[in-house]
Amino acid sequence: QVQLVQSGGGVVQAGGALRLSCAASGHTFSGYAWGWFRQAPGKVRELVAGRTRSGGSTYHKESVKGRITISRDNAKNTGYLQMDILETPDTAVYFCAADANYGTMFGGARYMTSWGQGTQVTASS
Repeated sequence: QVQLVQSGGGVVQAGGALRLSCAASGHTFSGYAWGWFRQAPGKVRELVAGRTRSGGSTYHKESVKGRITISRDNAKNTGYLQMDILETPDTAVYFCAADANYGTMFGGARYMTSWGQGTQVTASS
């Protein structure tokens, strides 16, 4: 299975921007459906954005549409989450995750095959 290593994250004021990276190794990233999840304290890990293997279809959680965008650079074997106009409810630990099947990510985080280590994102008021 693919190994995922995350970078980015940090603390910004509400309204600011951050970009998260998810570097894949061991396998070509384009061979996997993948996405970004987040988990706030005391809450369930939730899907924020996802992409099919081809990148032809994407999903973004309703509350982040227009502010947060998932993308991938196949040449770098790296995925990204560009987060603009961050809001305090976006504060959470963010994880990238991959699986052979796109539909897996909608069935619950526990079914995803590969995970990054997680990174803290804090939008302060």
